[in-house]
Amino acid sequence: MREEFPLDAWSLRILQELQRDARQTLQQIADTVGLSPTPCWRRIKAMEDAGVIRGYSALVDRTQVGLPLLVVVEVNLSQHSEELVQGFERAVAAEPAIVRCLSTTGQADYILTVMMRDIAAYERFLHATLFKLPGVTHVRSSIVLKEVKAEVRLPVATPGEREALSPAPAASAPSRTRRKAAGDGARRRI
Repeated sequence: MREEFPLDAWSLRILQELQRDARQTLQQIADTVGLSPTPCWRRIKAMEDAGVIRGYSALVDRTQVGLPLLVVVEVNLSQHSEELVQGFERAVAAEPAIVRCLSTTGQADYILTVMMRDIAAYERFLHATLFKLPGVTHVRSSIVLKEVKAEVRLPVATPGEREALSPAPAASAPSRTRRKAAGDGARRRI
């Protein structure tokens, strides 16, 4: 397991900017976060070397490239031997139409996200590929009607921003202690 890379407020701000727009120049990022270019570049390079930044890519509208059908697929395996699980995961990783695979707890062993041209293409994919993956015993497909949210940016926040975004703790009820006032028996809150 990789050791966690220490991220200070400057590095977190840089990550926010890179996630917002990775095509910015180093100068633009440095100006936005309040650093000079050299320390900004050093932090970016260190995060790349540590694997915090895994790469850079373009966000492509799937409907514009002919992939309007989005399917969420629950998959169960016949057994969970290391050999079978590794074979299934290798086959999934090699299949371009499967854009996400999550190993989960609950009713499904895996949840896949699949992108296709249309329902006929998905049906062919089911029979030619998905049903033939190693160990697959059960598949449940859900066709996505509408993507309500499809965020790729991670909710990276500096410590001050985290505090501002966190809900305030509930106010506790004041302590009520009864005390007798001198001589009159009145009750007061303290």
